[in-house]
Amino acid sequence: MAWAPEKREEPNPRDFRAGRDDRGGRGGSGRGRSCYVEVFGPREPPLCFKLNNNMIGVVIGRGGSKIKDIQSTTSTKIQIMKGDSEAEVKIFGTKDMKAKAKAAIETLVKKQERSYTSESSVDNAGPQPFVGRDFHTDTTGRQVQPLIEWDQVRAEVVEWEKRKWADLPPIQKNFYVESKTTRSMSRVQVDMWRKENFDIMCDDLKDGEKRPIPNPICKFEDAFQPYPELMKNIRRAGFQNPTPIQSQAWPIILQGIDLIGVAQTGTGKTLSYLMPGFIHLNNQPVSREERNGPGMLVLAPTRELALQVEAECSKYSYKGLKSVCIYGGGNRDQQIRDITKGVDIIIATPGRLNDLQMNKFVTLQSVTYLVLDEADKMLDLGFEHQIMKILLDVRPDRQTIMTSATWPDTIRQLAQSYLKEPMIVYVGTLDLVAVNTVKQIVIVTTEEEKRSLIQEFLESLSPQDKVLIFVSRKLVADDLSSDLGIQGIPVQSLHGDREQHDREQALEDFKIGQVKILIATDLASRGLDVNDVTHVYNYDFPRNIEEYVHRVGRTGRAGRTGISITLMTQNDWKIATELIKILQRANQSVPKDLITMAEQYKLHKQKKDPGRKSKSREKPKKKQKNFFKNKVKTDQMTLLKEANATAVLNKRIPVLLKNPNYSYITEACKDKLSFLLLYMVVSRHEVLTGILDEDEVHLKTTNALGVMEYSCGKHLGPGCASEIKPVWQPRSLRRGGPQISVRERTY
Repeated sequence: MAWAPEKREEPNPRDFRAGRDDRGGRGGSGRGRSCYVEVFGPREPPLCFKLNNNMIGVVIGRGGSKIKDIQSTTSTKIQIMKGDSEAEVKIFGTKDMKAKAKAAIETLVKKQERSYTSESSVDNAGPQPFVGRDFHTDTTGRQVQPLIEWDQVRAEVVEWEKRKWADLPPIQKNFYVESKTTRSMSRVQVDMWRKENFDIMCDDLKDGEKRPIPNPICKFEDAFQPYPELMKNIRRAGFQNPTPIQSQAWPIILQGIDLIGVAQTGTGKTLSYLMPGFIHLNNQPVSREERNGPGMLVLAPTRELALQVEAECSKYSYKGLKSVCIYGGGNRDQQIRDITKGVDIIIATPGRLNDLQMNKFVTLQSVTYLVLDEADKMLDLGFEHQIMKILLDVRPDRQTIMTSATWPDTIRQLAQSYLKEPMIVYVGTLDLVAVNTVKQIVIVTTEEEKRSLIQEFLESLSPQDKVLIFVSRKLVADDLSSDLGIQGIPVQSLHGDREQHDREQALEDFKIGQVKILIATDLASRGLDVNDVTHVYNYDFPRNIEEYVHRVGRTGRAGRTGISITLMTQNDWKIATELIKILQRANQSVPKDLITMAEQYKLHKQKKDPGRKSKSREKPKKKQKNFFKNKVKTDQMTLLKEANATAVLNKRIPVLLKNPNYSYITEACKDKLSFLLLYMVVSRHEVLTGILDEDEVHLKTTNALGVMEYSCGKHLGPGCASEIKPVWQPRSLRRGGPQISVRERTY
């Protein structure tokens, strides 16, 4: 019979004790005898004393070796509870053994303290002496490196930075000549103008004494009258007046002040930094021919946005400034050749630029004008580390412009790191809001009804309409574009799995009107500059409310109006409350089904976390009838306990059994199909496709985790949930057999 330790009321000493690999520990099976020696006899209170937190590791040892030795040698149990600055040590055992264990711990601590204070000349790069496991040994111990003086390290870094940038040529930033019209504006006129132009708000983020915010310019001549060639390009483009963000940003940037521009998509943020950048580059003390590299760097999150910015540079070319676009997926060798020929402006995505920078193909020490375009999107895509590496080679006294459509805490932290004493200009409000020139329509529906809804929408379009359809996954984009193509509808798809040439061709076909429908993932939600998009159709709701705003911003651009249609299902109910706020801020109608969805999610959260009290003192409203047609009201246990799986199949999928294409299916296969579909419902899966062999069932499903394939062989019958093996397989199944259509599922 196995030995069982006596039950003890002492606390479980597992916080900072020995190793995890013994029996009963994390690495063991938990069935063996404990590594701690039980002490029989009269129970005594533990011996307690304090220990500095920095000595805990010394007492425990590597892998818990030292504390194990102490416990096994003294027949005690040792518990260490870490506090803010000191840890409490409790030793359980007999009186003599507790004293012996405490003495052993004090020996280890004193030995470590002596090593801290001793003046050692041990080479830091040399091997460290082995630390013995026997706490009785006084001759062994490891040499501890001296403490790092962080203040000295910081001072050395500052000194190194000074030496690194000491030989750089001077930089000039202020090129602003204020016109008489702008100078004559009174404070009342300025406030009135900002209020009338989308409620522009400005602030100086400099610490200490605040600087006056420059007055906005009302005409292009007020900013660029001294630069006739630039004015000529503006007139050629046909612009009448600057946009609100341009009117307020240009006077600030032309004075050499760092700027944060927060504005909705489609408000002219690109030209707000390009025009002053041209002037900045052309008027530096060092001529362009004498520079060792580019003078202006624009970082963009996506290839599409980078190409759009490069197109704007070419369109408003000034004084022969050369620009090059660098992005992943393009011809790397050609990009390297373009850079080595000499360029003034680099527009790049962080990943590819970081690659060329690390391989010494591009030098950025000559950059004096830096732009972080769509900074919020770059952070969403995980480019922060690449940006950090890139900016290590950019001179710190540069002028930096950062644009964003949102102003979350992450963007504030980025601005504090890379901008010096900036001003901020935001158009509208810092609260997230969609473009007010777009009519937003929200339809609450089910996954099964999406195809029929988009079919009805496409049939109602006029020949002049141009539609951008957003989906959540590449597979859906290809599937939907294939279906429409079979129907003879000209359509293109745009997502990350397509070759760069195909992506550019798809975008070009959509721009010139060769196709009127473009199906895209969120890849195209930023940087897609097509002014005549009349409709944005959100077939799948985006992963967050910020992406919804960027999608909607693809229509209603350049003063035009547009329409956005959004389909929402139960999978999107977490974002319902935020979407309602967006609609209300834009004075859009809020459907009742959306309000119901938000209320149901709130009740769901309260049920899930009953300990969380509601902020409102009002009684909770009576739960309304669930409006989701595909929601199974019976709980999981009830479904799994149903005895006759075939009866469940007949009840929930009558169309499938009546279909003559499936008449050959055996009863055993029906049982397996019944159970599998039942399992999918319980697991909140959506059946995409299925394949029926004579006695096997294969289903391809999707849920929040992704696409899965479930296979049911001969050995699997109803009720064998443990034998269902999920296999990640994002590609379509290629086995034979009739396909189960989603439309045939009626429950």
